[in-house]
Amino acid sequence: MSAGTWPIQAQLNELRASIDNIDAALTHTLAEPFRCTKAAGRIKAAHSLPVEPERVQIARLRRLADDTHMYLDSAEKVLNFAIREVICYHEAIATETAAGALQVKAQP
Repeated sequence: MSAGTWPIQAQLNELRASIDNIDAALTHTLAEPFRCTKAAGRIKAAHSLPVEPERVQIARLRRLADDTHMYLDSAEKVLNFAIREVICYHEAIATETAAGALQVKAQP
């Protein structure tokens, strides 16, 4: 590596380290609402409580995206991902809860 290339490589390494840190922070940040959503889904399923309509969540998240000046296309992708994940969690929880209720009823 030539002497003139080293400062560029050092800058790139520094940027890569920052990006890696941000990726880790984003992953942990995204995991937290999913953790809470799972817990809320279990409580709602156990007590037969209604799930908040998807449109309410979408509207709330769009307002957040707008407030932060996030590109709408990017915001939509993130929102759709989050909503699909939450729906999957809630469906799995409902299935587990229903299966558990059937097992309890089947016991003598």
